Amino acid sequence: MTPQTTATLNHPVLSSTEAQLYVADVKTSCAFFTSKLGFAIAFVYGDPPFYGQVRRDNARLNLRMVCEPVFVGDIREREHLLSASITVSTADQIKQLFIDFRSAGVRFHQTLKKEPWGS
Repeated sequence: MTPQTTATLNHPVLSSTEAQLYVADVKTSCAFFTSKLGFAIAFVYGDPPFYGQVRRDNARLNLRMVCEPVFVGDIREREHLLSASITVSTADQIKQLFIDFRSAGVRFHQTLKKEPWGS
């Protein structure tokens, strides 16, 4: 075995990632994720809360309170900036998740659509 082969076999494997979402109110955000999106609260820190995490299946989202706008002006709307991306197994699951969220009263910035790159 060469040193390069040994290094390749022993490399660290990344098993998951957790998006950091900036929110104005951690308690209100936790309520939205649990009541509308089917997440559960993993933890909340502070009184009043300043940091927390919600989870659903293998997806985990960290919620961090910020007291001022993170983005300037209307950049999020103009550039369609994403805060996080969660992967599901099939297109049918994506459609069902969209229907479930819409039925729960979730407002969407844009409708469900397939992008040229496959998303």
